[in-house]
Amino acid sequence: MKRIEATIQGNKIGAVSDAINDIVGGFTILEGNGRGSGERQTIRSGRGTGSMVAEYNKVATVSTIVDDAEVEKVTTAIADAAFTGKGGDGIIVVSSVDSVLNIASKKSGSEAL
Repeated sequence: MKRIEATIQGNKIGAVSDAINDIVGGFTILEGNGRGSGERQTIRSGRGTGSMVAEYNKVATVSTIVDDAEVEKVTTAIADAAFTGKGGDGIIVVSSVDSVLNIASKKSGSEAL
C-alpha cells in the first residue's frame, strides 16, 4: 500500500476531489498556507491606495492511501486536475505504508481501505 499526499493550489480542491472521488475509497483535505515556487498574489491595502505581496499562498494537502496498483492512476488524475502550467501547481509525494487498521470494522491491510 502507498500513501499519496498532494499539495495543490487552494482553488484546485474541487477539481482534484472530482478527479479522484471514484478512484479511491476516501481521502482527507487539509487547507492552509504555504510558500513554494508559486507566485504569491498581490493584495490591496490602505483603503485601496497601496498594495503588498502576500507572504503565503492558499494551499491544500490531499491525502489518501491506495493499493500499489492504483498509484499511477491516482497521481495522474491529481496532476491533470491541478495542472495550470505555471510554477506553483503543487507537488505529489508517494510513500510506503506498512499497515492499516480500520477502527470501526477492525479490518486491516487492503480490506481496511
